[in-house]
Amino acid sequence: MEISRSRAGHARETGFLRPIDTVTFGRVLRLFTAIPVPFDVAQTLQRRQTGLPGARWRPLEALHVTLAFYGDVPERQADDLAAELARIPGGPFDIALKGVGAFGDAHRSHTLWAGLEASERLTVLAGRCRAAGERAGLTLEPRVYRPHLTLAYLKSQTNPDRVGAWITGHNLLHSPPIRVDRFGLYSSLLSEGGSHYELERDYPL
Repeated sequence: MEISRSRAGHARETGFLRPIDTVTFGRVLRLFTAIPVPFDVAQTLQRRQTGLPGARWRPLEALHVTLAFYGDVPERQADDLAAELARIPGGPFDIALKGVGAFGDAHRSHTLWAGLEASERLTVLAGRCRAAGERAGLTLEPRVYRPHLTLAYLKSQTNPDRVGAWITGHNLLHSPPIRVDRFGLYSSLLSEGGSHYELERDYPL
């Protein structure tokens, strides 16, 4: 699912998109925090999303760098999480995309990604987003933070040799510095067509 450009644009203008609805207390939201990719950078990446049969390329509006994944969150805890995220100290910083790769094993890759240069500030922000979830009472899966930007999900029949050739052909990817001055809390809805994202809260740094 794609993030609505108009909604995301409104969030950038106001610094706040909309409150998470608290009327239906039984609702569960699938949430994560992420850094949105500037439109010009997303366009550059989109030009690389070709030449690999079996790749389900992520739409331009869905390109982002995940900070923390919270999974299914009851609505009341979602409000607590949103409040904890608002307490994260500010301060913009730069990141840069570097290289490409794939997640999977020796037999089958399932995800293509663009990597990022090592960034202490990015790692610290991701850790603070994770800590915000823990303070809100969420139980997060233990995992090492590996910053990346998902470019495509791969169908099971995708030829491994073609995957390797695509990675070789694009591994010199290196973007100019990308200014990070905000991050967002997103909800994700899973469907047969893929994941659809919606910006719930916008947090300037």
